Amino acid sequence: MNNFNFCSPTFFEFGKNAEGKTAELVKKFGGTKVLLHYGSGSVKKAGGGFTDSLYERVTASLKSAGLDFVELGGVQPNPVDTLVYEGIELCRKEKVDFVLAVGGGSVIDSAKAIAAGVVYDGDFWDFYSGKYIEKALPVGTVLTIAAAGSEGSPNSVVTKTDGKLKRGATGEVIRPVFSILNPQLTQTLPAYHTAAGSTDILVHIFERYFSNTEEVEVTDRLCEALAKTIINQTPRVIENPDNYEARANIMWAGMVAHNNLCGVGRDQDWASHGMEHELSAFYGAIHGAGLAVINPAWMKFVSKKNPHKFEQFAKRIWEVDSIDTAIKRYEFFLQHIGMPSSISEFGAKAEDIPMLAAHIGLTEEHSFGSYVKLNVHDVEEIYKLAL
Repeated sequence: MNNFNFCSPTFFEFGKNAEGKTAELVKKFGGTKVLLHYGSGSVKKAGGGFTDSLYERVTASLKSAGLDFVELGGVQPNPVDTLVYEGIELCRKEKVDFVLAVGGGSVIDSAKAIAAGVVYDGDFWDFYSGKYIEKALPVGTVLTIAAAGSEGSPNSVVTKTDGKLKRGATGEVIRPVFSILNPQLTQTLPAYHTAAGSTDILVHIFERYFSNTEEVEVTDRLCEALAKTIINQTPRVIENPDNYEARANIMWAGMVAHNNLCGVGRDQDWASHGMEHELSAFYGAIHGAGLAVINPAWMKFVSKKNPHKFEQFAKRIWEVDSIDTAIKRYEFFLQHIGMPSSISEFGAKAEDIPMLAAHIGLTEEHSFGSYVKLNVHDVEEIYKLAL
């Protein structure tokens, strides 16, 4: 096991009607003037057994506590820099001191970018070009989809519209100070989005699980338990969208999968995420759906070069002896819950592959990934397997 440090101070309010404590938590963590940040309108629709919308319940909580707030909606899947710039300007103008994200991973990632940009003298994109975030406004979240894990992580991903660059940033100061997790809020999600969220959670687990670091049984077992939970619970939710208990298990697994509890002390990979980001940037693929195609293709390619961890993956997660059979079972599971099986379903063509691989920034000499280091030619081969 490698040396590590780990600090995950997010306060979680989990369970039915938890969003009623929004204002109480904003005040607890020092907020007096709030940016309410949300997506394209689903938060303003009633559902999940409620007669009023999540937006109405959250704003009522803020108003009843005497908290002033301004709003910025319009976050799209794969959040973009243009809205982040707008949010930074609005927060500075209105003297906002707290950013509240009401939505899924895209909204939370956009909120984190705004929170970092408000207190930074330069261009916030510096953080998405490699600069570590050292200062930010506090961020709180009300989660509406179990997927990205951004509600408990110090990470954010944003797309730069000029050049279609989808890139990540990190800093402990953007880890949310609190997150409200009510599984009821996910009951109105379409089955496709629920499945894409579960896929994202699985790949967050596997990006950590496939590691060359030895003697990491604790985190191996955590990863395996989380993966089996998602594999067991997702079909239950697809069959019955109102299954609160299944959704509760998935929602908590999604957070634990990405706050890095199961990734400490070990090298991590993240090549599948890097390759999928190009599908989101160029074709608008939902992140989890793109991962559903890329991650099995990555497995097929790298397992031939480094089978060691795949033997454990096959036996412990899929309960088979054959690596090929395990990967096939993984693919079948993803297709069974409604995920795509080819990047061509997003509009990608064979002739696009060299461009996609090059856009990541790789060359013959420069590689990425950890479990198996991949150069630009390797990535092209993986895209071909995913076609």
